[in-house]
Amino acid sequence: MNDAGSIFIETIFGFALLFVLTKFLGKTQIRQLTAFDFISALILGELVGNALYDDEVGLFHIGFAILIWGLLLYLTELATQKFKKSRSILEGRPSIVIHKGKLQREEMRKGKLDMNQLLHLLRSKDVFSVQEVDYAILETDGTVSVLRKTQYQTPHKKDFNMPLEGIVMPFMLINDGEVIYDNLREIGYDKNWLMSELRKQEVKSIKEVFYAEYATNEGLYIQGY
Repeated sequence: MNDAGSIFIETIFGFALLFVLTKFLGKTQIRQLTAFDFISALILGELVGNALYDDEVGLFHIGFAILIWGLLLYLTELATQKFKKSRSILEGRPSIVIHKGKLQREEMRKGKLDMNQLLHLLRSKDVFSVQEVDYAILETDGTVSVLRKTQYQTPHKKDFNMPLEGIVMPFMLINDGEVIYDNLREIGYDKNWLMSELRKQEVKSIKEVFYAEYATNEGLYIQGY
């Protein structure tokens, strides 16, 4: 009975600490499970699980281990917010695996993604053929975001004999005060054009912009700090 009581108390204690830690780190850690977050979840589970059945480990040891690991997670999250270049290392970056209807084999190889996996991810988005896709982006949490070709969008325009329009994909140009040059080149513009567009909206510096995206039919959308 003493062992059962000890396990019960340590389980409740570990559950409470992990719950508080999850709340402290934020909701995005739950939905956006990156590779780093996955490792963290495994280690936290091992710390608590092993402690429950080790007679020499008490509440202090459980609390101390969770506290240290939680602090490391917090510092890592803080680093990704303060030092932008660390984000791609710690969190990864999205990659376009289908670009204008064509499979990007090199991006798939980098993401360790084969065709069976890609088709599975597409089916989870109710897409059953690669031919329906104009753009597909492999996100950092392993999911895929899909932009269908015009004729396959819901409701299907071809069902109503409506004229087909070209696909317009928004591109993020500024993220947290930093220009995304790859996307800027993708739309065929340079930094001078971007600065000109910012001045039209009375924005003097890129550092003043938290987020900006561009779509050919909408123009440049800006949100400041």
